[in-house]
Amino acid sequence: MVRTGLSALLVLGAWAGAGTLQASASGAPSASAPQASAGIITAMQRDLGLTRGQAEARLTAEKAATALQGEARTAAGAALGGSWFDAGSGRLAVAVTDASKAGAVRATGAEVHVVDHTERELNAAKRRLDGLSAPSGVSSWHVDPRANTVVVNIVASERADNDVRAFVARARETGLVTVKETAEAPQTFAAGTVGGDPYYTGNVRCSIGFSVHGGFVTAGHCGQAGGAVRGWDGSAIGSFQGSSFPDNDYAWVNVGSGWWTVPVVLGWGTVSDQLVRGSNEAPIGASICRSGSTTHWHCGNVLAKNETVNYSQGAVHQMTKTSVCAEPGDSGGSFISGDQAQGVTSGGWGNCSSGGETWHQPINEILNRYGLTLHTA
Repeated sequence: MVRTGLSALLVLGAWAGAGTLQASASGAPSASAPQASAGIITAMQRDLGLTRGQAEARLTAEKAATALQGEARTAAGAALGGSWFDAGSGRLAVAVTDASKAGAVRATGAEVHVVDHTERELNAAKRRLDGLSAPSGVSSWHVDPRANTVVVNIVASERADNDVRAFVARARETGLVTVKETAEAPQTFAAGTVGGDPYYTGNVRCSIGFSVHGGFVTAGHCGQAGGAVRGWDGSAIGSFQGSSFPDNDYAWVNVGSGWWTVPVVLGWGTVSDQLVRGSNEAPIGASICRSGSTTHWHCGNVLAKNETVNYSQGAVHQMTKTSVCAEPGDSGGSFISGDQAQGVTSGGWGNCSSGGETWHQPINEILNRYGLTLHTA
Protein backbone atom coordinates (compact mmCIF):
# COMPACT_ATOMS: atom_id res chain seq x y z
CA MET A 1 0.00 0.00 0.00
CA VAL A 2 2.88 2.35 0.74
CA ARG A 3 4.39 1.78 -2.68
CA THR A 4 1.03 2.16 -4.38
CA GLY A 5 0.33 5.38 -2.53
CA LEU A 6 3.68 6.82 -3.58
CA SER A 7 3.03 5.90 -7.19
CA ALA A 8 -0.34 7.63 -7.10
CA LEU A 9 1.10 10.76 -5.57
CA LEU A 10 3.90 10.83 -8.11
CA VAL A 11 1.23 10.93 -10.78
CA LEU A 12 -0.63 13.62 -8.91
CA GLY A 13 2.40 15.41 -7.58
CA ALA A 14 3.91 15.44 -11.00
CA TRP A 15 1.18 17.89 -11.77
CA ALA A 16 1.05 19.60 -8.48
CA GLY A 17 4.37 20.70 -7.25
CA ALA A 18 6.01 23.93 -8.11
CA GLY A 19 7.48 26.19 -5.57
CA THR A 20 9.70 29.11 -4.88
CA LEU A 21 12.21 30.18 -7.47
CA GLN A 22 15.31 28.05 -7.33
CA ALA A 23 18.38 29.96 -8.50
CA SER A 24 22.12 30.19 -8.06
CA ALA A 25 23.68 32.38 -5.41
CA SER A 26 23.69 35.28 -7.88
CA GLY A 27 19.95 34.95 -8.38
CA ALA A 28 20.22 33.69 -11.96
CA PRO A 29 19.86 30.07 -13.04
CA SER A 30 22.90 28.26 -14.27
CA ALA A 31 23.38 28.10 -18.05
CA SER A 32 24.87 24.62 -17.88
CA ALA A 33 23.14 21.77 -19.68
CA PRO A 34 19.71 21.10 -18.12
CA GLN A 35 19.22 17.77 -16.40
CA ALA A 36 16.25 16.73 -18.52
CA SER A 37 14.99 13.19 -18.42
CA ALA A 38 15.01 10.91 -21.44
CA GLY A 39 11.22 11.29 -21.40
CA ILE A 40 11.36 15.02 -22.09
CA ILE A 41 13.90 14.46 -24.88
CA THR A 42 11.69 11.77 -26.41
CA ALA A 43 8.57 13.95 -26.20
CA MET A 44 10.39 16.89 -27.80
CA GLN A 45 11.55 14.66 -30.63
CA ARG A 46 7.98 13.49 -31.20
CA ASP A 47 6.11 16.77 -30.81
CA LEU A 48 8.66 19.29 -32.13
CA GLY A 49 10.18 17.16 -34.90
CA LEU A 50 13.71 17.34 -33.45
CA THR A 51 16.54 14.85 -33.36
CA ARG A 52 17.89 13.88 -29.96
CA GLY A 53 20.92 16.11 -30.47
CA GLN A 54 18.73 19.04 -31.51
CA ALA A 55 16.48 18.60 -28.47
CA GLU A 56 19.44 18.53 -26.09
CA ALA A 57 21.04 21.57 -27.79
CA ARG A 58 17.77 23.49 -27.62
CA LEU A 59 17.30 22.83 -23.91
CA THR A 60 20.84 24.07 -23.27
CA ALA A 61 20.26 27.21 -25.36
CA GLU A 62 16.93 27.88 -23.67
CA LYS A 63 18.48 27.60 -20.23
CA ALA A 64 21.15 30.12 -21.23
CA ALA A 65 18.49 32.48 -22.62
CA THR A 66 16.44 32.19 -19.45
CA ALA A 67 19.50 33.09 -17.37
CA LEU A 68 20.19 36.11 -19.59
CA GLN A 69 16.72 37.67 -19.53
CA GLY A 70 17.10 39.90 -16.49
CA GLU A 71 20.43 41.45 -17.52
CA ALA A 72 19.42 41.97 -21.16
CA ARG A 73 16.07 43.55 -20.34
CA THR A 74 17.72 45.85 -17.80
CA ALA A 75 20.22 46.97 -20.45
CA ALA A 76 17.33 47.99 -22.72
CA GLY A 77 15.90 50.24 -20.01
CA ALA A 78 12.86 52.33 -20.89
CA ALA A 79 13.34 51.43 -24.57
CA LEU A 80 12.47 47.78 -23.91
CA GLY A 81 9.97 46.42 -26.43
CA GLY A 82 9.90 42.85 -25.06
CA SER A 83 11.97 39.67 -25.25
CA TRP A 84 11.69 36.08 -26.48
CA PHE A 85 13.72 32.98 -27.30
CA ASP A 86 14.60 32.74 -31.01
CA ALA A 87 14.65 29.02 -31.85
CA GLY A 88 16.33 29.75 -35.21
CA SER A 89 19.38 31.45 -33.73
CA GLY A 90 19.24 29.67 -30.37
CA ARG A 91 19.55 33.02 -28.58
CA LEU A 92 17.52 35.42 -26.49
CA ALA A 93 16.05 38.21 -28.64
CA VAL A 94 15.32 41.65 -27.20
CA ALA A 95 13.29 44.39 -28.88
CA VAL A 96 14.19 48.07 -28.31
CA THR A 97 12.65 51.31 -29.55
CA ASP A 98 15.93 53.26 -29.28
CA ALA A 99 18.73 52.05 -31.56
CA SER A 100 21.29 53.66 -29.25
CA LYS A 101 20.48 50.92 -26.70
CA ALA A 102 21.37 48.13 -29.13
CA GLY A 103 25.05 48.00 -28.23
CA ALA A 104 24.41 47.61 -24.50
CA VAL A 105 21.87 44.84 -25.11
CA ARG A 106 24.17 42.99 -27.54
CA ALA A 107 26.96 43.20 -24.98
CA THR A 108 24.91 40.94 -22.69
CA GLY A 109 24.83 38.24 -25.40
CA ALA A 110 21.30 38.86 -26.70
CA GLU A 111 20.33 39.69 -30.28
CA VAL A 112 18.53 42.99 -30.89
CA HIS A 113 15.46 44.05 -32.91
CA VAL A 114 14.47 47.72 -33.28
CA VAL A 115 10.69 48.27 -33.03
CA ASP A 116 8.17 51.11 -32.79
CA HIS A 117 6.42 50.48 -29.47
CA THR A 118 7.77 49.89 -25.97
CA GLU A 119 6.66 46.99 -23.82
CA ARG A 120 5.12 49.53 -21.45
CA GLU A 121 2.96 50.96 -24.25
CA LEU A 122 1.84 47.50 -25.36
CA ASN A 123 1.03 46.41 -21.80
CA ALA A 124 -0.99 49.60 -21.28
CA ALA A 125 -3.01 48.85 -24.40
CA LYS A 126 -3.67 45.32 -23.18
CA ARG A 127 -4.81 46.60 -19.80
CA ARG A 128 -7.38 48.76 -21.56
CA LEU A 129 -8.75 45.62 -23.22
CA ASP A 130 -8.82 43.87 -19.83
CA GLY A 131 -11.28 46.54 -18.73
CA LEU A 132 -13.75 45.67 -21.51
CA SER A 133 -16.49 43.04 -21.34
CA ALA A 134 -15.64 40.46 -24.00
CA PRO A 135 -18.28 38.36 -25.81
CA SER A 136 -17.80 34.59 -26.10
CA GLY A 137 -16.60 34.95 -29.69
CA VAL A 138 -13.44 36.70 -28.45
CA SER A 139 -11.17 33.96 -27.15
CA SER A 140 -8.16 35.84 -25.76
CA TRP A 141 -5.72 38.74 -26.11
CA HIS A 142 -2.03 39.20 -25.35
CA VAL A 143 1.08 41.26 -26.13
CA ASP A 144 3.23 39.73 -28.89
CA PRO A 145 6.76 41.19 -28.53
CA ARG A 146 7.95 39.59 -31.77
CA ALA A 147 5.26 41.36 -33.81
CA ASN A 148 5.33 44.44 -31.52
CA THR A 149 1.56 44.45 -31.24
CA VAL A 150 -1.39 43.41 -29.07
CA VAL A 151 -3.02 40.34 -30.61
CA VAL A 152 -6.77 39.83 -30.21
CA ASN A 153 -7.89 36.28 -31.05
CA ILE A 154 -11.46 35.78 -32.23
CA VAL A 155 -13.27 32.52 -33.03
CA ALA A 156 -13.44 32.27 -36.82
CA SER A 157 -17.10 31.24 -36.91
CA GLU A 158 -18.03 34.29 -34.78
CA ARG A 159 -16.21 36.97 -36.78
CA ALA A 160 -19.46 38.49 -38.07
CA ASP A 161 -21.15 38.59 -34.66
CA ASN A 162 -22.14 42.15 -33.76
CA ASP A 163 -20.73 41.94 -30.23
CA VAL A 164 -17.42 40.58 -31.54
CA ARG A 165 -17.20 43.33 -34.14
CA ALA A 166 -17.95 45.95 -31.48
CA PHE A 167 -15.21 44.58 -29.20
CA VAL A 168 -12.70 44.56 -32.06
CA ALA A 169 -13.63 48.13 -33.00
CA ARG A 170 -13.00 49.33 -29.45
CA ALA A 171 -9.77 47.35 -29.29
CA ARG A 172 -8.51 48.95 -32.50
CA GLU A 173 -8.94 52.39 -30.93
CA THR A 174 -5.69 51.75 -29.05
CA GLY A 175 -3.86 51.77 -32.39
CA LEU A 176 -1.73 48.81 -31.32
CA VAL A 177 -4.02 45.86 -32.05
CA THR A 178 -3.79 43.04 -34.59
CA VAL A 179 -6.76 40.66 -34.95
CA LYS A 180 -6.24 36.95 -35.59
CA GLU A 181 -8.66 34.05 -35.89
CA THR A 182 -8.66 30.79 -33.92
CA ALA A 183 -10.57 27.61 -34.69
CA GLU A 184 -12.38 27.18 -31.39
CA ALA A 185 -13.25 28.96 -28.16
CA PRO A 186 -11.15 28.09 -25.09
CA GLN A 187 -12.48 25.77 -22.42
CA THR A 188 -11.15 24.34 -19.18
CA PHE A 189 -9.91 20.75 -19.13
CA ALA A 190 -11.66 19.28 -16.11
CA ALA A 191 -13.54 16.02 -16.68
CA GLY A 192 -16.14 13.74 -15.12
CA THR A 193 -14.89 10.79 -13.07
CA VAL A 194 -13.20 8.16 -15.23
CA GLY A 195 -10.48 5.54 -14.74
CA GLY A 196 -6.76 6.35 -14.70
CA ASP A 197 -4.40 7.92 -12.21
CA PRO A 198 -6.11 11.20 -11.22
CA TYR A 199 -7.25 13.06 -8.20
CA TYR A 200 -10.93 13.52 -7.60
CA THR A 201 -13.08 16.17 -5.97
CA GLY A 202 -16.83 15.61 -6.13
CA ASN A 203 -17.46 14.14 -9.58
CA VAL A 204 -14.56 16.00 -11.19
CA ARG A 205 -11.20 14.51 -12.19
CA CYS A 206 -8.15 16.73 -12.53
CA SER A 207 -4.36 16.36 -12.45
CA ILE A 208 -1.80 17.39 -9.85
CA GLY A 209 0.51 20.18 -10.91
CA PHE A 210 3.59 20.30 -8.66
CA SER A 211 4.43 19.22 -5.14
CA VAL A 212 4.95 21.98 -2.60
CA HIS A 213 5.94 21.57 1.02
CA GLY A 214 2.72 20.46 2.67
CA GLY A 215 0.70 19.72 -0.44
CA PHE A 216 0.39 20.37 -4.17
CA VAL A 217 -0.79 23.09 -6.54
CA THR A 218 -3.36 22.63 -9.28
CA ALA A 219 -6.05 24.49 -11.23
CA GLY A 220 -8.60 26.64 -9.42
CA HIS A 221 -11.52 25.55 -11.58
CA CYS A 222 -11.07 22.00 -10.29
CA GLY A 223 -12.44 22.76 -6.81
CA GLN A 224 -13.32 25.37 -4.22
CA ALA A 225 -11.68 26.03 -0.86
CA GLY A 226 -12.73 23.40 1.66
CA GLY A 227 -13.56 20.77 -0.96
CA ALA A 228 -12.33 17.25 -0.16
CA VAL A 229 -9.76 15.62 -2.46
CA ARG A 230 -9.39 11.86 -3.05
CA GLY A 231 -6.63 9.88 -4.71
CA TRP A 232 -6.84 7.42 -7.58
CA ASP A 233 -7.86 4.67 -5.13
CA GLY A 234 -10.58 6.74 -3.47
CA SER A 235 -8.60 7.35 -0.29
CA ALA A 236 -8.55 10.84 1.25
CA ILE A 237 -5.56 13.04 0.37
CA GLY A 238 -6.59 16.38 1.88
CA SER A 239 -8.69 19.39 0.89
CA PHE A 240 -8.47 22.60 -1.11
CA GLN A 241 -6.82 25.19 1.14
CA GLY A 242 -7.22 28.01 -1.35
CA SER A 243 -8.75 28.38 -4.81
CA SER A 244 -9.33 31.21 -7.31
CA PHE A 245 -11.34 31.02 -10.56
CA PRO A 246 -12.09 32.96 -12.71
CA ASP A 247 -9.76 36.02 -12.75
CA ASN A 248 -7.08 33.48 -11.80
CA ASP A 249 -6.97 29.71 -12.23
CA TYR A 250 -4.97 28.28 -9.36
CA ALA A 251 -5.46 26.34 -6.13
CA TRP A 252 -3.53 24.34 -3.60
CA VAL A 253 -4.37 21.17 -1.69
CA ASN A 254 -2.85 20.01 1.61
CA VAL A 255 -1.57 16.44 1.82
CA GLY A 256 -2.10 14.02 4.69
CA SER A 257 -3.70 10.65 5.49
CA GLY A 258 -0.52 8.74 4.62
CA TRP A 259 0.15 10.62 1.38
CA TRP A 260 3.32 12.68 0.91
CA THR A 261 4.93 14.93 -1.70
CA VAL A 262 7.81 14.29 -4.09
CA PRO A 263 9.57 16.62 -6.59
CA VAL A 264 8.66 14.57 -9.64
CA VAL A 265 6.61 14.95 -12.82
CA LEU A 266 5.30 11.53 -13.85
CA GLY A 267 6.19 9.90 -17.14
CA TRP A 268 3.29 7.44 -16.93
CA GLY A 269 5.46 4.47 -17.90
CA THR A 270 5.90 5.71 -21.45
CA VAL A 271 8.73 8.17 -20.69
CA SER A 272 11.10 8.58 -17.74
CA ASP A 273 9.95 10.60 -14.74
CA GLN A 274 11.34 14.14 -14.50
CA LEU A 275 12.81 15.60 -11.31
CA VAL A 276 11.81 19.20 -10.58
CA ARG A 277 14.79 21.39 -9.69
CA GLY A 278 13.37 24.93 -9.71
CA SER A 279 10.89 27.32 -11.29
CA ASN A 280 12.89 29.72 -13.46
CA GLU A 281 10.50 31.11 -16.07
CA ALA A 282 11.24 30.17 -19.68
CA PRO A 283 10.96 32.95 -22.31
CA ILE A 284 8.50 33.17 -25.19
CA GLY A 285 9.65 30.81 -27.92
CA ALA A 286 11.14 28.22 -25.56
CA SER A 287 10.13 24.57 -25.65
CA ILE A 288 7.79 23.34 -22.94
CA CYS A 289 6.26 19.97 -22.02
CA ARG A 290 3.08 19.00 -20.20
CA SER A 291 2.04 15.95 -18.19
CA GLY A 292 -1.56 15.11 -17.32
CA SER A 293 -3.76 12.23 -16.26
CA THR A 294 -5.58 11.97 -19.61
CA THR A 295 -3.03 12.52 -22.37
CA HIS A 296 0.23 12.06 -20.43
CA TRP A 297 3.34 13.65 -22.06
CA HIS A 298 3.18 16.25 -24.83
CA CYS A 299 5.50 19.08 -25.82
CA GLY A 300 5.37 22.34 -27.77
CA ASN A 301 6.51 25.96 -27.53
CA VAL A 302 5.67 29.00 -25.39
CA LEU A 303 3.56 31.23 -27.66
CA ALA A 304 2.62 34.17 -25.43
CA LYS A 305 2.65 35.43 -21.85
CA ASN A 306 0.32 37.59 -19.79
CA GLU A 307 -2.58 36.60 -22.03
CA THR A 308 -6.16 37.21 -20.92
CA VAL A 309 -8.28 34.12 -21.69
CA ASN A 310 -12.03 34.58 -22.06
CA TYR A 311 -13.63 31.34 -20.78
CA SER A 312 -17.40 31.00 -20.60
CA GLN A 313 -17.09 31.24 -16.78
CA GLY A 314 -15.22 34.57 -17.02
CA ALA A 315 -11.86 36.03 -17.99
CA VAL A 316 -8.62 34.68 -16.49
CA HIS A 317 -5.57 36.96 -16.53
CA GLN A 318 -1.78 36.58 -16.73
CA MET A 319 -1.88 33.23 -18.48
CA THR A 320 0.86 31.68 -20.63
CA LYS A 321 -0.21 30.27 -24.02
CA THR A 322 1.52 27.23 -25.51
CA SER A 323 1.25 25.06 -28.61
CA VAL A 324 0.93 21.93 -26.43
CA CYS A 325 -2.28 19.93 -26.73
CA ALA A 326 -4.46 18.81 -23.80
CA GLU A 327 -7.82 17.16 -23.13
CA PRO A 328 -10.43 16.95 -20.33
CA GLY A 329 -8.89 15.59 -17.12
CA ASP A 330 -5.49 17.22 -17.81
CA SER A 331 -6.54 20.36 -15.89
CA GLY A 332 -4.17 21.28 -13.09
CA GLY A 333 -1.33 19.20 -14.53
CA SER A 334 2.34 20.13 -14.85
CA PHE A 335 3.98 22.36 -17.43
CA ILE A 336 7.76 22.02 -17.27
CA SER A 337 10.68 23.34 -19.35
CA GLY A 338 13.79 21.21 -18.92
CA ASP A 339 13.84 20.62 -15.17
CA GLN A 340 12.14 23.93 -14.31
CA ALA A 341 8.48 24.05 -13.26
CA GLN A 342 6.45 26.54 -15.34
CA GLY A 343 2.78 26.31 -14.40
CA VAL A 344 -0.43 24.31 -14.06
CA THR A 345 -2.73 23.44 -16.95
CA SER A 346 -5.81 25.66 -17.17
CA GLY A 347 -7.60 25.14 -20.50
CA GLY A 348 -7.38 25.58 -24.23
CA TRP A 349 -8.93 24.37 -27.47
CA GLY A 350 -8.45 21.30 -29.65
CA ASN A 351 -7.18 17.88 -28.58
CA CYS A 352 -4.14 15.63 -28.86
CA SER A 353 -5.36 13.96 -32.06
CA SER A 354 -5.90 17.04 -34.23
CA GLY A 355 -3.80 19.54 -32.24
CA GLY A 356 -4.64 22.74 -30.43
CA GLU A 357 -3.36 25.27 -27.90
CA THR A 358 -3.28 25.20 -24.09
CA TRP A 359 -2.81 27.87 -21.42
CA HIS A 360 -1.12 27.45 -18.06
CA GLN A 361 -1.21 29.57 -14.90
CA PRO A 362 2.42 30.47 -14.08
CA ILE A 363 3.75 28.59 -11.06
CA ASN A 364 5.61 31.42 -9.36
CA GLU A 365 2.43 33.49 -9.15
CA ILE A 366 0.72 30.62 -7.33
CA LEU A 367 3.60 30.14 -4.92
CA ASN A 368 3.72 33.85 -4.11
CA ARG A 369 -0.04 34.11 -3.69
CA TYR A 370 -0.23 31.35 -1.05
CA GLY A 371 3.28 31.63 0.43
CA LEU A 372 4.19 28.11 -0.72
CA THR A 373 7.60 26.56 -1.32
CA LEU A 374 8.19 24.32 -4.31
CA HIS A 375 9.40 20.82 -3.46
CA THR A 376 12.59 20.42 -5.50
CA ALA A 377 15.16 17.68 -5.99
